Amino acid sequence: MIIQYMKYGLTFIALCLPLSMVCAASLELLDGETIGQWVWFGRVLPFAVGCIITVFLIQLCEKESWKKALKFPDFFVYLSWGLLFLGIVEAIWGMRQLYGFTVSGHSRYVMTGSFFNPGPYAGYLAMILPICLHHYMRVLNEWKGESKALKIEKMVAAMAGILILCVLPATMSRSAWIAALISCTWVAYMNRSECKRRILWQKYKKQYFCCGLLSLFIILAVVVGLFLLKPDSALGRLFMWKIALNAIISHPCGYLQGFAYAFGQAQENYFSQGGYTVWEERVAGSPEYAFNEYLELAITKGVFILVIILVFIIVNWWLGCKQRRYGICGAIFSLLVFSFSSYPMHIPAFMITLICLVLACGLADFIGKPLLLLIYLFIVGMGLGKEWQQKENTCRSWANAKILYRTGAYKAAIKAYECLYPKMQKEGEFLFEYGHSLHKVGRYYESNKILNKARLYTTDPVALNIIGKNYKELHQYETAEFFFWKSVNRLPGRIYPYYLLAKLYADSIFCNLEKFEEMKRIVLTKEPKVHSTAIEEMRREMVEIGREWDNGGESTRNTNGSQ
Repeated sequence: MIIQYMKYGLTFIALCLPLSMVCAASLELLDGETIGQWVWFGRVLPFAVGCIITVFLIQLCEKESWKKALKFPDFFVYLSWGLLFLGIVEAIWGMRQLYGFTVSGHSRYVMTGSFFNPGPYAGYLAMILPICLHHYMRVLNEWKGESKALKIEKMVAAMAGILILCVLPATMSRSAWIAALISCTWVAYMNRSECKRRILWQKYKKQYFCCGLLSLFIILAVVVGLFLLKPDSALGRLFMWKIALNAIISHPCGYLQGFAYAFGQAQENYFSQGGYTVWEERVAGSPEYAFNEYLELAITKGVFILVIILVFIIVNWWLGCKQRRYGICGAIFSLLVFSFSSYPMHIPAFMITLICLVLACGLADFIGKPLLLLIYLFIVGMGLGKEWQQKENTCRSWANAKILYRTGAYKAAIKAYECLYPKMQKEGEFLFEYGHSLHKVGRYYESNKILNKARLYTTDPVALNIIGKNYKELHQYETAEFFFWKSVNRLPGRIYPYYLLAKLYADSIFCNLEKFEEMKRIVLTKEPKVHSTAIEEMRREMVEIGREWDNGGESTRNTNGSQ
C-alpha cells in the first residue's frame, strides 16, 4: 500500500512540477516579462523526469508487464487534481493581494495573482473552474455509501470552486467571466446522465424551447451590460479585430515580419484611405497583441496553420467528451472562449497547460511514459534551460539599463544597450529605447537604423515620430514629412504628430504657410483622448509661432512700403 501511494505521489509531483511554472513570478523583471516561467520550467524538468523514471522502475520491480508499466492511463486524473491544487494556490494568492498582504504583479492593479495583469490571471482561474464543477457533480452523481475518498473529492472541489468564485469577479475581466459561464454551463449539462437528458427532452420539449429563448434574452442582456461596463474597451477590441481581418485578407498565408509589422501597416492603410468614423479614431491604439489568438495566429502563421491546429484540438476535445472527461474538456472549452478576446498563448503557463489538457483528452493513454520521458529529455538535452537562464539575465540587465534611460543618462544607457543589442534585437521596446537614446545624443543615422528595425516589432507610432525628427535634423525635410504623415495615419487621434508637422512647415527652410495653418488649426481644436500639460504647452507654442509668423509678415510689408 505504501509503494502504491508512493507511485501516486511521484506521478502527481512529476506532473505538478511543470505546471507550477504559473507560480514563477519575477517581480524584479520588467512588466509583462514571462521568461521567469520558462526558467522555472527548465529547472524543474529534470526532477519531473526523475519522478517518472522512479515510478517506471517501481512498476518493473513489481513484475508488471512492460506494456502495462509503460502506459500512463490516469494522466487526466493527475492533471485535474494538479490544476485544482494550483487553482487554490492562485485564488489564495489573489485574495492576499486584495487585502494587502502580498504585493501585486503590476503597480496599476490591486490583484494579479502570480501574473502581471488581472486579465490572464482571471483567464487561468476561469479555465480551472469547470474542472472544480465537474469533480463536484461527478461525486453527486456517483455518491454511494460513506466513501471517504468521494467526500474528500467533493470537499476539495467545492473549496477550490468557492475560492475561485470569491476572486474572479474582482478581476473585472469580462472575457474570463464569459469563458467561465459558458464552460461551466456546458459541464453542468454534460454531467447529467444521458438517459435523463433524453427523457427530459422528450417530456419537456416546449419548456426547453421557452428556456432556450429566455436564456438567449438573458445572454443578450448580459452582453449589453458587459459592453456598457467598459464601452471604449469593447469598441477597441472590435476595431482591433477589424484591422486584423484586413491584414489577414491582404496576406492569408501570414506575415514573416510578425504581428506588430502586419497590424501597424494594416491600421496605417485603413486610416490613410479616410472614411473612418469618430469612434474608430478615438479607440484606435498600438496593441502588442491582437486580443484574439485565432486572428493573431492567422496573421503570423497563416490561415492554413490556424485550421490545422484548431482541427487537432477539436478532434482531441471530442475524444475526451466520448470518454466523459468533462472537466478536462470544459477547461479546454473555457480556454478557447477566453482566447477569443485575450492573449493567453503569449504566456508560457497557458501554453504548457493547453498541451497537457489536449494530451489528457486521450493521447496520453496511448503514448505512455516513454514518449513523455523522451519529450522531457529532448527539451532538457537541447540546453534550453541554460538558454532561458541567459535570457533572464539579459532581461535583468535591460531593466538596469532602462533606469539610465528614464533618468536621462543617455550616453551611459547607450553603452548598456550596445552590449545587449545582439541578444535583444527582436524586442520592439528595447530597440525603441536604444534608438531614442541615440537620437538624444545626436547620432541620427544610427538612431534611424535601430528605429527602422524597431518598426518590425512594435505598432507604436512614436518610433515614426523619432525617425522623422532625425531626418529633420539631417535637413532631409521631405523624408521627415513622409514619416510624420505615417505616424498621423497610424494613429490619427494623437495630437503630437500634427504638432511635429506644424513645426516642420514653420521651419525657415521648408516653410509652408498654408500647411502650417492647417496643422496649427488641428493642434488647437482637436479633442485629445487624455488631457495633459504637454498638450497645453504644444498649443501655446503653436500660438506663439503663429504670432511670430504674423509679425514677420507685417514687418516685411512695412519694409516694402517704406522702400
